[in-house]
Amino acid sequence: MSDLKTLFETAVANSKSLTERPDNSTLLKIYGLYKQATAGDNVDKKPGFSDMVGRAKWEAWDSFKGLTSDAAMQQYVDLIDSLS
Repeated sequence: MSDLKTLFETAVANSKSLTERPDNSTLLKIYGLYKQATAGDNVDKKPGFSDMVGRAKWEAWDSFKGLTSDAAMQQYVDLIDSLS
C-alpha cells in the first residue's frame, strides 16, 4: 500500500473526530475530494432542484472533475490536517 493511501485512510478516520464541525462549504469540499479520490470523475446524473442537498454534493464532487485520484487524496489529507 502506498504511503499516500495510508495517509488518506488516516485522514478519513481523523475527519470523523474533528474537534469542531467545519462549515458547510468545507464539508462539501471534503465530500467532493473524498468522492474524487475514491470513485474518480462524477458521471452520475445531476439531481433536480427539489433535492438541494444531493445537488450541492453532486456539484462539490463535479468541481474536482479531471483531478487525479492521487491529487485528490493529497488535497484531502492537507485539508483534514489543516482542520485538526
